[in-house]
Amino acid sequence: MKLVLGRDDLAAAALSAAREAGAEPERVGIKPVHKASRGFVNRSDVDLCELAIVTVLQALAHNKPVLLLPVTTLGRHQHQTLVTLGGLGVADVEGHRVGVRAWSQTTGVWVRGFLTEQYGVDLRKARWTTYEGHHVEGAEDPSWVTRAPEGTKLPADFLAGNVDFGIMGNELPADDRIRTAIDDAQAVAEQWSKDQGFIPVNHVVGVSEAAAARYPDAVLAAYDAMAAVLAAKEETGRPFPLHPVGFEALRGAFTKAAAYALEQDVIPRAVDYDELVERTCTALGVSPARLGG
Repeated sequence: MKLVLGRDDLAAAALSAAREAGAEPERVGIKPVHKASRGFVNRSDVDLCELAIVTVLQALAHNKPVLLLPVTTLGRHQHQTLVTLGGLGVADVEGHRVGVRAWSQTTGVWVRGFLTEQYGVDLRKARWTTYEGHHVEGAEDPSWVTRAPEGTKLPADFLAGNVDFGIMGNELPADDRIRTAIDDAQAVAEQWSKDQGFIPVNHVVGVSEAAAARYPDAVLAAYDAMAAVLAAKEETGRPFPLHPVGFEALRGAFTKAAAYALEQDVIPRAVDYDELVERTCTALGVSPARLGG
């Protein structure tokens, strides 16, 4: 049973629990963790894999053998990830060049959703550039999005002024000229979460259908172990958990992300969250309540 998880604490807990449940687990070291997604989704190269939530949505929409294990491995506010070098602001997005690593990158889906929903931006009036393809075979960029030349990277393109805005999270370069395009981004993000009832989720855990059939007890044990680690480390005083666990705890984030993804031509059809719940529970032979439903 092969696992790809970015966090050492979650990986250790999942490995130990799966082993106790009778599996022979192995952690596969792929960094950054998103580079494991393509092989997992399209070829089931590993059995349990950390995935961006938009990859999960795309996988379902394109009929890939991927199931959701409702554990959040990365949650964070996202408004601050829309950045610029100059005096431009969010009101200037239309008509300007905006770079994002991939059209299906979850951070980009969240930010574009904010742009349309909170600021009335017509996404098709911006000039979008992507730098990588999709993790899910069969997914394509919309016709109104341009792919950068092969080998070009967003951080370098952004610093060179080849795009006016960039959407960047972990890949944000260190440069004193960089500023957030949304004024008071942290306060805006916190208010957005207060209004929505959750903090945006980036990464969760996926399980292949084959692994669910072969190792159901180990998969459930890994879920329990990771949930325990996250519960023990959850910061007190937050209005909403940063790492929600369980189907109901993740419903808001997945439902909102699915609506944004459909609006942005990231997925070819609407995805109902209960499809994900039903597929996982059927494969593992459990009720939704067993996984926080």
